[in-house]
Amino acid sequence: MKISASRIWSCVKEVREKSPVVHNITNYVVMNNSANALLSIGASPVMAHAEEEVEEMVNIAGALVINIGTLSPHWIRAMFRAAYQAKKMHIPIVLDPVGAGATAYRTGTARELLEEVTPAIIRGNASEIMAIMKEDAKTKGVDSTTSSHTAVDMAHQINKTYGSVVCVSGETDYIIDGNDITKVMNGHPMMTRVTGMGCIATALCGAFAAVNHTFAEAAAQAMAVMGIAGEIAAADAQGPGSLQVRFYDVLYRLSADDIHNYLNVDG
Repeated sequence: MKISASRIWSCVKEVREKSPVVHNITNYVVMNNSANALLSIGASPVMAHAEEEVEEMVNIAGALVINIGTLSPHWIRAMFRAAYQAKKMHIPIVLDPVGAGATAYRTGTARELLEEVTPAIIRGNASEIMAIMKEDAKTKGVDSTTSSHTAVDMAHQINKTYGSVVCVSGETDYIIDGNDITKVMNGHPMMTRVTGMGCIATALCGAFAAVNHTFAEAAAQAMAVMGIAGEIAAADAQGPGSLQVRFYDVLYRLSADDIHNYLNVDG
């Protein structure tokens, strides 16, 4: 799979022109962050988790993002109701198994979602991806305990078993689809000091999946845009606080030249 700057820019323009609704059932730590990032790139975010309305909300969405960061029984029920409706309507589902491996509750929920609704894209750190398929894999809270390349074999296994595109994020992001491996090497270390950056990456995967149904390409495009924006923002940031504000500004102002000048991918 060839990831080009021109193709990324084409999809950025399509997001901005179409402003697809991205329905997020996500954790309350990052609702504001994810919504602002989606607005900045040009998408239309909605954060709805009430069981009574999620199916209707899915009907107007271009993508459904499910993030298990702050679980409770009624949120889980809403996730499944929304996901079943999305499958019925052929709307792409993006799953973020936040903290899988930390507790049996969230690991089991991530596995059940994977088995029941087969997301178009799964995006997580190495520990989370490994925990979905490996009983003894552990995370450090919601942080990875290992580097992204160590989860590539497990990502292949998930993709082979379920058919989902798997995105393993880290210093290098790996996007796995069949025999194709795409490496995205954009980003900045300071991004790890801002809460919810991984969750934002998942939300952006939803925005790109809404306009590009070649889901491996959509995931790679989202991770490239995420990393490029982080690099540009970090250049003028004094620390994590200003990085976060700058990050939204860069997403909003992102240009074809930015993508061409900064893109660092293999695949």
